[in-house]
Amino acid sequence: MRTLTLLFIFLISFPLALSAQSAEDMLQKVSSAMAAGQWEQAVGLFRQAIQLNADKSEMFYWTNVSKSSDVSSKMAQELASHYKNARNYDKAYLFCKELLQKNPHDVKWLTVCAETEVCRGKEKEALQTYHKILSLDADNLAANIFIGNYYYLMAEQEKQQLERDYKKISSPTRMQYARYKDGLNRLFTDGYGKARGYLQNVIRQFPSTEVKKTLEKIKKMETEMK
Repeated sequence: MRTLTLLFIFLISFPLALSAQSAEDMLQKVSSAMAAGQWEQAVGLFRQAIQLNADKSEMFYWTNVSKSSDVSSKMAQELASHYKNARNYDKAYLFCKELLQKNPHDVKWLTVCAETEVCRGKEKEALQTYHKILSLDADNLAANIFIGNYYYLMAEQEKQQLERDYKKISSPTRMQYARYKDGLNRLFTDGYGKARGYLQNVIRQFPSTEVKKTLEKIKKMETEMK
């Protein structure tokens, strides 16, 4: 029985050891390709190494790759994509920022960065990133969708709070009612109105049923407030 147990442990641990060793071998090949100036081959081998062991590949990137070289950006892209697909959004964000240090106006990686910020629960940071994307590409669909929905949801929350506070007043005076209406008007301008502009940009590019429903709700509220 003890012999079978030892054999079982060996069979379980063997693939892991082989995988780690294979990653090291692959990274050695990456080093050789880089030394020979075979950059595309180096990136392809690095991609394979990431699949075998992402941690070892990341360490290789930080310690063996010159950050001033073009190949470093391609390797950072491979790591960012891998971590994003693996739902390791903290690491994906780290490599997105690494890429944006070299090219802060790269819309593709700004978009990936914004997506990872949302997944990390950093919606306000994502809002800023999406605004930057629109400053570079006004028709960017992902940015218009996020910003439009963000302003709409924030306006909805503020409206609900405004209504709750007003309902707490048992006998509102004319002044209190006027302040309530002013709050709604301001909210429509600063919240729903902003949302509408971005969501209309979405509809011009993509006939989203959900976006159309949201725009209809905004239009209905505008009619009721007049």
